[in-house]
Amino acid sequence: MSDTAEFALSRRGVLAGSAASAVAAAAPAGAAPQRTPASATPTMPVRLTVNGEKRELALDPRTTLLDALREHLHLTGTKKGCDHGQCGACTVIVEGRRINACLSLALQHDGDAVTTIEGLGTPDKLHPMQAAFVKHDGYQCGYCTPGQICSAVAVLDEIKRDVPSHVQDDLTAKARFTNMELRERMSGNICRCGAYSNIAEAVAEVAGERA
Repeated sequence: MSDTAEFALSRRGVLAGSAASAVAAAAPAGAAPQRTPASATPTMPVRLTVNGEKRELALDPRTTLLDALREHLHLTGTKKGCDHGQCGACTVIVEGRRINACLSLALQHDGDAVTTIEGLGTPDKLHPMQAAFVKHDGYQCGYCTPGQICSAVAVLDEIKRDVPSHVQDDLTAKARFTNMELRERMSGNICRCGAYSNIAEAVAEVAGERA
């Protein structure tokens, strides 16, 4: 008798649970608990002069300069490689100095002048460094090429301004273009295709030296 009663209760429990599930499934979508919408992300104004053109943006304070250029200004020539400042694909020139755009917040450059690969030259009027890269086949897949070219342009300017490097023996002497100088100064720009010798020849031609 007790076994029968236990079975009956269990059976009733199963049926009750099934009925409850059916009612929940049939409930209208509007009856579901409403989630509180997330608050909007605050933005801050950023003013940049990009390739000679003044641009004003409202950005999440966490936006990197790289993402501001690519995602907000749609200047996709600057590439996102490692996103850790280790490959140089995102190199741009800010106030005359080359930087890794992935490591710098856009807000840090409010009011600064930024030059990307699009600002160096156009297909109809190439920058001398761009033309040299084409002549010497200084690229293969081309992904790192914008960063390589921006960095190379800045390297020649650094040497012209006597900015010392880690391989310069005499820091008081005038900086000179040498193969070792070029290799050291361009070491932050990785070419995974291995076109380094062609890149060196292109930069040397613009510098008026031999690689």
